[in-house]
Amino acid sequence: MTPEKLTMMANQIATFFKTQPGDDQAQRVAAHINDFWEPRMRAHLADHVARGGAGLDPLVIAAMDHIHVPA
Repeated sequence: MTPEKLTMMANQIATFFKTQPGDDQAQRVAAHINDFWEPRMRAHLADHVARGGAGLDPLVIAAMDHIHVPA
């Protein structure tokens, strides 16, 4: 999957959770990605963030602290 596609998908998740009440949006974005993205997708997202995360919503960047990235 391309970084552009992962960015689009992650940003859609962030956009949804931004509309939800509370101050735990980053954790909720991470929980969604952990529950529904396969390990390979999470690894590609982590690589994209490590390379600067071009195009990613800041909420996705914040969620990376809670995303389970396979070793």
